[in-house]
Amino acid sequence: MMYAEEDYLMLSGIQHFAFCRRQWAMIHIEQQWAENYRTTAGELLHKKAHDEGSFEKRGDLLIVRGLRISSHELGFSGQCDVVEFRQDKHGIELFGYDGTWNPSPVEYKHGSPKENNADELQLCAQAICLEEMFQTRISDGYLYYGENRRRSHVEFTDGLRNEVKKAAKEMHALLQRGYTPNVKPTKQCKACSLESLCLPKLQKAIKVRKYIEQNIKANDDTREPND
Repeated sequence: MMYAEEDYLMLSGIQHFAFCRRQWAMIHIEQQWAENYRTTAGELLHKKAHDEGSFEKRGDLLIVRGLRISSHELGFSGQCDVVEFRQDKHGIELFGYDGTWNPSPVEYKHGSPKENNADELQLCAQAICLEEMFQTRISDGYLYYGENRRRSHVEFTDGLRNEVKKAAKEMHALLQRGYTPNVKPTKQCKACSLESLCLPKLQKAIKVRKYIEQNIKANDDTREPND
């Protein structure tokens, strides 16, 4: 399925979706947002990484910052923090530069590597966009974490690519329905900037209809036969 440009979703939203489907829906469907230390620090790091449209050449390495990307297949659009183009005889041609080049996305993150693969999914989605735009195949990319100031290598396996495509399909389906799903509260809720808006503990509360039905049944069970 190919999506029209007016139906594109924010590519960065796949990270929210992988972290928590409810969080993604609250941000991208309900248009709710709240800042905390993590979101503010992350935004500052991205501002340092982004210098939209800037090019820097270091020998056989070309660094492009803030490159705008999109994909008809995923229905995503967004920006890469950094795309590194390395000279490679099997690469692609770039206007204004001699030789052929192989692109690789680099995403900057404020914290440290996560327990889930939300960051890897976002990076892989960027690679799929770049592949569609440049008609090439990208094997890997990098996540840079500000907390330890180290790069983490990410291989774009078939499994990771399929996860990205499945997530994109679910995101479009939820947006089309305008539906915000409920989720089971976990310890990661405390790290969410939307905790005060989401109120995850209330999701454990019993629904009014179910509460009434249970109480009616309990009263019937305890009622005397001659009552």
